[in-house]
Amino acid sequence: TPAGTPAETAGETPAVTPAPTPFGLQPSNVPAGAVVVRWYCCLGAGDAPEQVAVEEAVVNKFNATHTDVQLAFEGVPYSGARDALSTEIAGGNAPDIVGPVGIGGANAFNGQWLVLTDLINKNHYDMKQYQTGAVDFYKIGGQQVAIPFAIYPSSLFYQRGLFSEIQLSEPPHKYGDPYTVTGAKGTALFGVSEGATVPWNYDTVNKLSMLLTVDVNGKDATEDGFDPTQIVQYGFEPQRDDLRDIGAYFQAGQLAAADGKTVQIPDAWAAAWKFMYDGTWKQHTIMTGPTFQSQEFNGGGYAFCSGKVAMEPNFLWSKYCLGTAGSNWDLAAIPSYQNGPPSAAFNADTFRIMKTTKHPDAAFEAMTYLEGEGSKDLLQTYGGMPARPNEQAAFFDDINQNDCCRTDSPPADWNVAKAGVKYADNPNFEAFMPAYNQSLDILNKYLTKWTSTDGLVMDDEIAALKQELQAAWDANPLP
Repeated sequence: TPAGTPAETAGETPAVTPAPTPFGLQPSNVPAGAVVVRWYCCLGAGDAPEQVAVEEAVVNKFNATHTDVQLAFEGVPYSGARDALSTEIAGGNAPDIVGPVGIGGANAFNGQWLVLTDLINKNHYDMKQYQTGAVDFYKIGGQQVAIPFAIYPSSLFYQRGLFSEIQLSEPPHKYGDPYTVTGAKGTALFGVSEGATVPWNYDTVNKLSMLLTVDVNGKDATEDGFDPTQIVQYGFEPQRDDLRDIGAYFQAGQLAAADGKTVQIPDAWAAAWKFMYDGTWKQHTIMTGPTFQSQEFNGGGYAFCSGKVAMEPNFLWSKYCLGTAGSNWDLAAIPSYQNGPPSAAFNADTFRIMKTTKHPDAAFEAMTYLEGEGSKDLLQTYGGMPARPNEQAAFFDDINQNDCCRTDSPPADWNVAKAGVKYADNPNFEAFMPAYNQSLDILNKYLTKWTSTDGLVMDDEIAALKQELQAAWDANPLP
């Protein structure tokens, strides 16, 4: 319970959040002389019950087909995974393999990962099966620290029916195409004639979101009498995992300046945060924090999956909850900021070997199994597009054939997701920064404050965020 809450001021015992419950699977009947490799999850995906079932099946298959190496699976839910891994490392009990882990999760343990270059060469592992850009994504100083596995490009998810209901045309699927204005409401708001085009940017998204935000009486956010306290449908929702990715959907950037120790706030990121704040408190087209956390609108952690959000940019991994979003959604191109190039914030997961492992060869054998033979099942449950180009078509075919939420509607346009790779943010928003974990806590504090507090002056708030981050970095200088 935060300090100053009624529970504390009344002298009551503050609520204590229980520690996440670990889970896992230990190998049975380990062959004589076999090396047991410990696989740690879940700094990213992997802790949902249906994912755990797949992970355990992959472990059992590996152990049944290998006599020299056996896998032990150790999982901690995402909410406690970083703290638990930190404790294991500090206690000299670090696992061998960690994954799936993204750029942010890896940077939280900067300097802890084994360089794989020698193992790749020793085992003649074929890196040409991946695109050069995917390989280089995991190079530091020319050394390979990871092998490409799952990529999660961004798209704008939208509800077709909510657009057609008021005669609005759907967002463009092709990057570079404008938006076509249709319908009486659309032409009136944009001030153009039927069929005219306007740039596909966040100004256009903002106007559409006002028409697509509806209260309990059926009034949208442009109409007199609209009641912002009784909203039943929201026009837009940002991908609010992190203030950095909210900014990255406007323009690629990072918080660390060129010297690696000075905080910078990219202008486009500040604009994205103001866009979110104004949409939340002035136009009421974006959910407040408490509304987002409510059972009605949360949608399993992804508001679009509630079926009550018209548009939301997000990564491909969000397909895990689309079964509750209805069957009339689709994917569109990420809009641009100020008519600049689109920035489709990019996630990528892989497996990494910790540099403290006592069994690098066995760990490499197990890791390349997870990224090879075991990858088909793992990629499907994680919702990750295969990094191997020759596997991507089959991945999307499988989604179209087996995804529960597309059974009574035309397949989603997954080509939009593939096209988004070209517009991946570079530098990536999860790039390393000093005092990484402490900085994440500070960013989350301000995200929580901005989405739960009306009447703030955002220029002052952004300045305060920058100052607090700088203080943390100064107190924890890089070696």
